[in-house]
Amino acid sequence: MTTDAARFVVRLAQSEQDVAAAQRLRYRVFVEEMGATASPEEHAARREMDRFDPWFDHLLLVDTAHDGDPLEAVVGVYRLMRGSVARQGPGFYGAAEYDLSKLENLPRETLELGRSCIAPEVRGGLGLHQLWNGLAEYVIRHDVQVMFGVASFHGTDPAPLAQPLSYLHANHLAPEDLRVVARPDNRVDMAALPPERIERRAALQAIPPLIKAYLRLGGFVGEGAYIDHDFNTLDVCLIMDTDRMTGKYRALYERRAQP
Repeated sequence: MTTDAARFVVRLAQSEQDVAAAQRLRYRVFVEEMGATASPEEHAARREMDRFDPWFDHLLLVDTAHDGDPLEAVVGVYRLMRGSVARQGPGFYGAAEYDLSKLENLPRETLELGRSCIAPEVRGGLGLHQLWNGLAEYVIRHDVQVMFGVASFHGTDPAPLAQPLSYLHANHLAPEDLRVVARPDNRVDMAALPPERIERRAALQAIPPLIKAYLRLGGFVGEGAYIDHDFNTLDVCLIMDTDRMTGKYRALYERRAQP
């Protein structure tokens, strides 16, 4: 489905209602669609929430033509936390799944991306592209140099995902200086198959579009995947270093940086 670009606005959340609208979309996608676990309070409010939300900036894709419940007007969201903010507050959300010490100790500004989702009715159009344009502006404004975050495969059984996980490990493993490692409690070895048994086409078909998009831009994955039973997902940690990005995305940032 395509979207009318003029109908949608990308901006940061400016109020408690904006954050609630982001949480409503997350509930629709992660709980109702993907089967994530939610508390009674979350079910009652139809909002997916956690203790990290007050510390994150919430990048919103807002449907300006929506004239119903204002909590339903947000149709795309990214959750953003800079390293400088994480050090003052609760730390990074992803630290529960990965040892992020290599990123936490970088002498460069970092940005954790999370809870990325698009409403079903606007998927496949310009929504993600518009969010990424907004993300590019945010990165330039805050001089972010390394972005990272967990991205998910649906389901918690690693066996059907042997092809894509092995492909990611063999072809997109992060360089040593950025290679975060999954924590041992729910860790899955990504190198389930030797390189000669990896079927590239089958692997790529099984990789979610968002992960493939990051890889095309020069993204890497950390060492090991992590089973998130609460969200009914198997997660990989994606890392993007602006110094190592592909030319296409670097050009986007350079255009956004121009006055």
